[in-house]
Amino acid sequence: MSLNKQTKTLVGRVVSDKRDKTVTVKVDRKVKHELYGKIIVRSSKYHAHDELNQYKLGDTVLISESRPISKTKSWKVVNLVEVN
Repeated sequence: MSLNKQTKTLVGRVVSDKRDKTVTVKVDRKVKHELYGKIIVRSSKYHAHDELNQYKLGDTVLISESRPISKTKSWKVVNLVEVN
């Protein structure tokens, strides 16, 4: 699968695989606190499309932005980065 250069891609860990053809991916990012300067971890969860239900809990995956697939899903899993 080729990726468009303008397509956003993120790497995250699968935290839920209970839904059919969907995985929930938690993406962590490190930001500096505005006042105190400490590096803190912020995270976001994304619902990503997994057509074959092949990704399991704990896997690290690469997701890419796509057209809206459902009300909450607008990301697709591109490939597996690391197996848990």
